[in-house]
Amino acid sequence: MSAPSTETAENGALQPSCRATSAHALTIVRDGVITGEGPTTKGRIHFSRSLDADDAAWCARILTAAAVEHQPVCRAEVEALFEIHDAAAERSDGGRFDDLLTKAVAHHAAAEAGVKVPPRTVALAPDTAIESWAPAQAIKANAEALQWVASQMRGKRRSNRTLMAMVASVIGAAAVPLAQLPNVLDIGMM
Repeated sequence: MSAPSTETAENGALQPSCRATSAHALTIVRDGVITGEGPTTKGRIHFSRSLDADDAAWCARILTAAAVEHQPVCRAEVEALFEIHDAAAERSDGGRFDDLLTKAVAHHAAAEAGVKVPPRTVALAPDTAIESWAPAQAIKANAEALQWVASQMRGKRRSNRTLMAMVASVIGAAAVPLAQLPNVLDIGMM
């Protein structure tokens, strides 16, 4: 992951951004998923390379913290979520993490496309449909976002069908000729 980004404070000093801090906190969750140890696994049995409901809840709390709630999900946060996704060989979270990952990707891509996105507590909520706040036609024009998401998904051993469907419908795979879609998403590998 790249170095934390900074924001200029009122006094002109550079400070780590809240989103960079959030991305860093997600890497701590990732480390707990990989090793089964660390601050996010204390007080419970946690096997290495497994992702459970508590891990998904940690990610949701980090992504919806008051300091970042009204900011779009940033690329570093999404990259950290992809790292968690890749690290988890076993899942016992009832699909919450995949839902969160998909919505975080959509939130980031929509914001990058210039779409006004709702607060994270709304957009990332399990009962909020992506389609209610991320109109496909507004995001389709962002080919760079589609390529970036596809590169994150390319060659992964674990597929996220929800994310694949979101890429196809929300981010705008419809703008990509169908003949190219398997190359963009490596569908044969998933």
